[in-house]
Amino acid sequence: MRDIVDRRPNLVFSVLAGYFLLCIMLRLAASPSLEIDEAEQAFLSQFLQLGYGPQPPFYNWLQYGLAQLIGTSLATMTILKNGLLFLCCLFYGLAAQLVLKDRRLSAIAMFGVLSLPPVFLLAQRDLSHTVAALFAVSLFLYGFLRTLTRPSLFSYLLAGAAVGIGVISKYNFVLVPIAAIVAVLPEPELRKRIFDWRILAAIGVAGVVALPHGLWVLQNLDAASSGTLNEMKERAAEGRLMQALHGVFALASAIIGGSLVTLLVFGLVFRGKIRTIWQAESQWTRMIGRMIAICLLGVLLVVLGVAATHVREKWLVLFLVLLPLYLCLKIEAAAIDPAPGFRRFVPLVACIVLGALVIVSARAVVRPWFGDYSKLNIPYAAFVEAVVEAEGRPPALVLTNDRQVAGNIRTRLADATVVIPHLSDVPLPNAAKRPLLVVWRDKANPSPLLPANLKEALRSSGVPGSAATPRRLEVPYVYASGPDRYGFNYIWVGE
Repeated sequence: MRDIVDRRPNLVFSVLAGYFLLCIMLRLAASPSLEIDEAEQAFLSQFLQLGYGPQPPFYNWLQYGLAQLIGTSLATMTILKNGLLFLCCLFYGLAAQLVLKDRRLSAIAMFGVLSLPPVFLLAQRDLSHTVAALFAVSLFLYGFLRTLTRPSLFSYLLAGAAVGIGVISKYNFVLVPIAAIVAVLPEPELRKRIFDWRILAAIGVAGVVALPHGLWVLQNLDAASSGTLNEMKERAAEGRLMQALHGVFALASAIIGGSLVTLLVFGLVFRGKIRTIWQAESQWTRMIGRMIAICLLGVLLVVLGVAATHVREKWLVLFLVLLPLYLCLKIEAAAIDPAPGFRRFVPLVACIVLGALVIVSARAVVRPWFGDYSKLNIPYAAFVEAVVEAEGRPPALVLTNDRQVAGNIRTRLADATVVIPHLSDVPLPNAAKRPLLVVWRDKANPSPLLPANLKEALRSSGVPGSAATPRRLEVPYVYASGPDRYGFNYIWVGE
């Protein structure tokens, strides 16, 4: 096995690329309808802005650029997400090669990233900004470790650029470079890299990358911070002590949930040598171990500071992604032959990630067998096709009150502008565009009653009440079980 890795060092990257290509193909085959994050990205890809609300804009900017190049579609969103995941693993593997002597261990570290549940499961189900932040963490790790092992102006600039990208990908990324700097300080041989004049260039590059969005944040602080903070406070009515207890428990649960699969995989592969690995230590294990501990301590301080009672695994993956590298560094420090472990590790991880991929891809087909329909089963494409066929032409403007509807319709009507009236973080186009399609849904009330915000949008755009007659169209679910249908309410306004 070592001969194969040594003779064909790029083989592991080819295998990785093949996995993400399979992810793209299965997602495109699963359903034309979009998940929550996918629909939001499809909708927001119409607009280029410095900020889009509670999430930083880097992923949105990439999605906008890709949409301008090849159009807005499920394919563009799937390619972007899996492309970033591939680059995340690629730079992670390159970073591992800088501090691990054995290429098999660096390959184990890289494939270990895939063993993290937010990567092999949540990302394939529905993630966006976290994926961009994972790429930024790996890029920073590569630039930072290269600065420590082979310092050059380029390595400092690369690390700085990665910090800038990370900050505009996920705000909690800022803990990673802070933890990296603090973790290096106790190591005399590495500490001098922090006090090199070139770090000023790195800080400058990071500032230039993050500055445009930073200015937006200063002017929209509530919009940038309210989303995640509100989500973290599920028990705001409880006392401070109980909030702290719930917060610590939620953080511990998220840490366990986010790392358990990885720890079990390494434990099974290197069983019988766990004690030796645990006791082994090196300069690099100390540094990476400190980084993980400092990041999690930072999260704990945030949890206690804002009285958070809810912590999600995907929020911690930016820090737990360091775990596979840390474990591989411990294995190398223990002077354990990685060959037997490599032969067991790769097939085991492959079974996990491929099994999860099949389950995620098959759910749109299987769940309707039991009368359970998900967002992937809502027939947006069939609805749009039916309306266009009935009216004889596509609309120029679409109004809706739902981002899920907006994103899905955007992928079906590439030349139309899709707008949610009164949404403060996106611009409104010329409301006089025609033909106009107004779409909404209300499963609790199947009668086609026009929501108040859409009614006001029609009134302000000069559409007379006589022309705003609601209609209802029911079409079969995607992979419908029997005669089950989904209903859309809409209004068509011609010239």
